[in-house]
Formats: sequence, structure tokens, C-alpha cells
Amino acid sequence: MSEVRQAFVGVGANLGDRWATISAALEKLRRTPGVLAVEPSPVFESEPVGILDQPPFLNLVAGLETTLSPEALLRRLLEIERALGRERLVRWGPRTIDLDLLAYEDETRATPELELPHPRLWERTFVVEPLRALLARPRFAAPRWAELRARLPALPDERGLRRWAPPGAESANSETGE
Repeated sequence: MSEVRQAFVGVGANLGDRWATISAALEKLRRTPGVLAVEPSPVFESEPVGILDQPPFLNLVAGLETTLSPEALLRRLLEIERALGRERLVRWGPRTIDLDLLAYEDETRATPELELPHPRLWERTFVVEPLRALLARPRFAAPRWAELRARLPALPDERGLRRWAPPGAESANSETGE
């Protein structure tokens, strides 16, 4: 069996039933062979970046434990996006689902297909805040995330973000005491 590694995936949506689509994406991730655990952060609602004339986004970060390589995980994320109706028509445009591989342990790489950590990770408050919440949890307290954790205090604050609770799950974000 391959070594179990940890990764963070950004999850966002601003078209259709945003929460239903995000929930479906998380379920598809959970059912992926080689993905052993999926732990989502609290959910945030944020204003769009780039093209401002579009609906607000729901965002979270999912912490994964996986035996998949970064490339295999990225391929799976793209498959899930396609299965959930993602069309890549306009950069920073509206989308039914957006899945970004943000970080894969301490790996760094820059290929035409994959850049790790994600090149805009540090600029996006809607990624930083959910990531901050996950890194505070025991599962992600390992030294492998020390560099990422060290960079967080200098990152953008949470202006423009609103905590969001899924319908009928007002306590969903409080299960971990956050």
C-alpha cells in the first residue's frame, strides 16, 4: 500500500443549489479509491473575485488523507467537476463547482498541469480562513504543515467573508468547537 499523505482541496460554487453541489462533490471525493478521509472546514460565503457581476460563492477547504499522487488527485478533482456540470468558459466566472488542489504536504512543483502549493493560495481570504480552521484541528497538527501554518498569520484577514451554515444544520460548524 502507498504511503498515506495529507492534502487540502479548495471547494467553491456560486451557481444553482450551491450547497447541494458542494455536498455532492464531497461525497464523490469520499467514494474515491485512494481517498481515506475527507474532513471539511466550516463553510464561508464570499463575494466573487475577478468578475464581480455574479452571485456570491460558498467556499470551504477539505482536508484529505490519501494514497493518490498529486497528479492522480488532480485528475480526480477534474473528473468530479465535469460530472457536476463544470464548464470552463470564463476565467474567474461563475461556476457550478470549483475544486482546486491547494497543497499536498510539503511538496512543491510547477508543471503546466499542476502548481503546488496553489499559486493564489496566499491571496484568497476565502481559502485562507477555512484552511486556518483546519490547521487548528488535531488531524492536521503534524509537523508536515509547519511551513504552511507559519505563513498564515501574515495572510489576509477575513473581511468580506461570512460564516454560512447549511440548511437544517445550524450546528454543523460548531461540531469541532469553532
